[in-house]
Amino acid sequence: MAETSARLLKLLSLLQTHREWSGAELAERLGVTMRTVRRDVERLRALGYPVHAVPGAPGYRLGAGSDLPPLLLDDDEAVAVAVGLRTAAGGTVSGIEETSVRALAKLERVLPSRLRHRVHALQSMTVPMTGAAAPVASEVLTAIAAACRDHEVLRFDYRTHEGRESSRSAEPHRLVHSGRRWYLVGWDVGKEDWRTYRVDRLRLRTPNGPRFVPRDPPDEDLASYLSRAISSAPYRHRARFTMHAPAEVVTGHMPPTMGTVEPVDADTCTLLCGANDLDEIVVWVALMDIGFEVHEPPELVERIAVLADRLRAASDATGR
Repeated sequence: MAETSARLLKLLSLLQTHREWSGAELAERLGVTMRTVRRDVERLRALGYPVHAVPGAPGYRLGAGSDLPPLLLDDDEAVAVAVGLRTAAGGTVSGIEETSVRALAKLERVLPSRLRHRVHALQSMTVPMTGAAAPVASEVLTAIAAACRDHEVLRFDYRTHEGRESSRSAEPHRLVHSGRRWYLVGWDVGKEDWRTYRVDRLRLRTPNGPRFVPRDPPDEDLASYLSRAISSAPYRHRARFTMHAPAEVVTGHMPPTMGTVEPVDADTCTLLCGANDLDEIVVWVALMDIGFEVHEPPELVERIAVLADRLRAASDATGR
């Protein structure tokens, strides 16, 4: 009986790793006859696993059933799921925190000690960086994802950075997560152009609009596209710097949504960024501890000079 149970688990594991297996392949992997494979498949079906026969050559495929059967995970998969659940429990998607904690408790209850130590070590040595990002309801994300998949126009009310509200229609392309916020990349029907929308600022209307023929995306690298779109948003102030460091060094000092970096040569690069407050730009760039030159706007150059004089005077007073 123990040998049969172990073989069933191995068969289930094999069926979960490939889309289709021939009966001969399974028999060879398990070291049994084709007849035994057929008998074990029937046992799995009796346990609720939807193992489908593949037409043509005798074969099998694990399908989706009406209920979720138990899954077999290898060590790395189990750790990945546990870490993902821990992240989801305190992440930017609202409405799944409690269910994530429950699922994590079930998983950790059956994790072998060696895997539990790996998960706890990773969690204890990781410091989450909290921000002011508004969480997004999971049902909103799933509704947008379904519209992207089904090529249905989304209708929604949208609030801009300045607080203006308007009704929009967009052909949704993809959801992009920056690490702090969720964004929708889509073709704005009214503006006839590609746009990015912060998901926490939109309120979906129902039903969706008509189906559409997908357009070519604005960029093959949507992460880079989003970075450029966000950093060039309509801030009150737009700044351009020459940074005296390689582009990869400057990029390592900033999240992708803060600005864009363009290499000039091996030792310098151009930084484009924006903010609604000049002092915010000054402090952020200065704290990079990298030499820089300011090109625009003129008022930023003046503000840096004022702050430099103030800091110099404070340093002189402290030294006396």
